[in-house]
Amino acid sequence: MTARAGDALPPLRIPITRTLIVSGALASRDYQDVHHDAEAAKEKGSPDIFMNILTTNGLVGRYITDHFGPLARLRKVAIRLGAPNYPGDEMVLRGEVTSVADGTAEVAVTGANGFGNHVTGTVVVQLPAVDAPVGPDGPTGDPR
Repeated sequence: MTARAGDALPPLRIPITRTLIVSGALASRDYQDVHHDAEAAKEKGSPDIFMNILTTNGLVGRYITDHFGPLARLRKVAIRLGAPNYPGDEMVLRGEVTSVADGTAEVAVTGANGFGNHVTGTVVVQLPAVDAPVGPDGPTGDPR
């Protein structure tokens, strides 16, 4: 896949459900009650449970690799959280390639919900070789 500075990635809309929030916290072994217990979250000043940063990080990684393909490799993910992701909202991820050099692309990423930007950051992704072999089951080979 080729990439050029200024290329916009298509947006990815992600419904924020209780199941997504709780399962993301469990999968990342984040057992903080604010990610699964609405009453505990309210006692701590939140209107409801909210998504943890590791789930957000995984969704950002998915967004990039869905766009660049299965042979793309994340080399650096640097994100910052803003507005919480609460159940019933939707997060829309958007990205723009800011630079391309030596087989890698840097992508500026934002993920906005009804309150504002939930996540902002940059991702450096190693691009798959243009001539990477493709077998009957999809791309093959080592992208390094």
